[in-house]
Amino acid sequence: MYLCRIIKLHNTMKQVLSLIVLLITININAQKVDIPKSYSNLRYEDGKLQFHDDIKNIWLDEVVKTPKYSYSKFLSEPIGTETGVRFDFKDTSFTGTIYYGLMKFDKIKFPQPVFFKKNAKIKKGKAKINIIKRLSGKYDFLNWNETGKLTLGYRIVEDDGKIIHDGRVNLKGKGPFKVDITLLEGPFITLQKDNRVSIYFKTNEEAICSVEVENKIYKDERPTTDHLIHIIGLEPYSEYNYTVRYGDWKETYSFKTARQKGSRKPFIWAYASDSRAGSGGGERNIYGTNAYIVKKMMTLARARNAEFFQFTGDEINGYNISPDKQNLEYSNFKHAIEYFARFSPVNVAMGNHEVIMRSFPKWISMDRFPFDKCSAEKVFADNFVNPLNGPESEDGAYYDPSNGSIDFPSYKENAYFYTYGNMAMIVLNSNYWYAPSSKINEHSGNLHGYVMDNQLNWLKETIAKFEKDSDIDHIFVTLHTPAFPNGGHSKDDMWYGGDNSQRAYVEGKPVKKGIIERRDEILDILINQSKKCVMMLNGDEHNYNRMIIDDTMDMYPDNWDKPKLKISRPFTQITNGAAGAPYYSQEVLPWSDHVKTFSTLNALMLFKIEGKKVYLEVVNPDTFELIEKVCIK
Repeated sequence: MYLCRIIKLHNTMKQVLSLIVLLITININAQKVDIPKSYSNLRYEDGKLQFHDDIKNIWLDEVVKTPKYSYSKFLSEPIGTETGVRFDFKDTSFTGTIYYGLMKFDKIKFPQPVFFKKNAKIKKGKAKINIIKRLSGKYDFLNWNETGKLTLGYRIVEDDGKIIHDGRVNLKGKGPFKVDITLLEGPFITLQKDNRVSIYFKTNEEAICSVEVENKIYKDERPTTDHLIHIIGLEPYSEYNYTVRYGDWKETYSFKTARQKGSRKPFIWAYASDSRAGSGGGERNIYGTNAYIVKKMMTLARARNAEFFQFTGDEINGYNISPDKQNLEYSNFKHAIEYFARFSPVNVAMGNHEVIMRSFPKWISMDRFPFDKCSAEKVFADNFVNPLNGPESEDGAYYDPSNGSIDFPSYKENAYFYTYGNMAMIVLNSNYWYAPSSKINEHSGNLHGYVMDNQLNWLKETIAKFEKDSDIDHIFVTLHTPAFPNGGHSKDDMWYGGDNSQRAYVEGKPVKKGIIERRDEILDILINQSKKCVMMLNGDEHNYNRMIIDDTMDMYPDNWDKPKLKISRPFTQITNGAAGAPYYSQEVLPWSDHVKTFSTLNALMLFKIEGKKVYLEVVNPDTFELIEKVCIK
């Protein structure tokens, strides 16, 4: 597993640049690539991808446009000058402001730029900062005029005040200045176990970097910009300092290994979902993510000694046709989680807003292909590091149109599980191969909230495995869409207003089970086939609500003519999509009397596992107001 991960991330710069060129070419020219056999009513005509609208009997051209903002544009490397640094965004129409300041790392746990009182104006896509004039003398708290080294943090803001990106650059020299190797993202702790962790980070240029832990050096096998370094041979539940070294630069933080599998000693972990951009301006929308609330959540989770953070979907606005734009939004989310993720894992999952589309007029769209290069699932996997122990894909299912080709995206890193002490977390993807479209029955694709067959079978097998595992007392299952919506998504999720005809389509044909039937199959696995499964954790709806599912609950439409699921024990569903996305209020639905708590406040969930007991405290991270405190089990 780890070898696969190393091979995957250790790309050369040439490969990275080639991929960027490929993605831009796809966006601009709709480059002809093989159409997956799982889709229908698609063709190429004169080099353009087209969809056939059966009702209007016309062919529609793919929507192709270059995004105004993208990762490659705003991470275009600054250039050192005689007096400081200049920026060129290669866009003469772009105007705005760069706020900047020095960043100190020595003996600082949470390094941030201290913004200077002056700023730099962006005119015709260019800006310059005079470091000698602005950041010398009494403003030089780094003593760069002696060492010849400094880190400059900066914030790019467009004319209307929208924050586009926060970045940093390492510079050498006292004038002239030269841009040096810089850490662009991370470091992040991931793949946490009781005897090892992995640390990943991104640099602006290829290099062999290293991590030092207890005088032992772990390093890259070859030069790369994407670094994943595995720290092994550690003691369980022990804290270690680690130092990331890149070129002549270094940063020191700490991490803690996990409790041993089967340990019944108490621990705390955190949960939230839906941090896409909110209203209110400022950091509530750093191009795609509500960085203000996310930072608050991460800081509070660390202050409350959470051992890890599970974040299940809608990290960003998404719904992009450009992977390059998606990467910019992901980068902004990753910067927001650094306060926690440099020390403990933030395990992330996909929601509907993580989709990257091929789109046509009239809101007709589907998961982007080729699946192994630019699908929503592939770009998500390229931006995060999650376990590789999930199912392969939906290839091989009964509806797979071809055994000899890749007709579905991969589940790698978007469906997975992990354990910590005496609990197991199973992470599902309820927006796999997602087609956010009004014509899904014509071009095919998967429904928002629909878990397809291979993933369902994997869930069943994984639950059965943990049921037999004497080290595991508690199983949590998390997926973005709730089984029972309560505020904001009654028209979809696993309900669709009671319309069971809603389902995935493959090669123009509907799959056998409808959305409500599939919901019942999931609940049967979690409730009736498991005694250890504690709850279903969801997002999607931008509120916090806790409900109890039991055999007295009305859960079917009036005209239901299929078998009804028998609920063998009370079961908890908690939806917490309150990590910064615009709020939804409560709706009146058949099961509303089973909702125990409902809140539109931003909500951080803090679970405390004490042996066989599970406690939950829910707190507004902005004000520390207690929303509820309850014993779950």
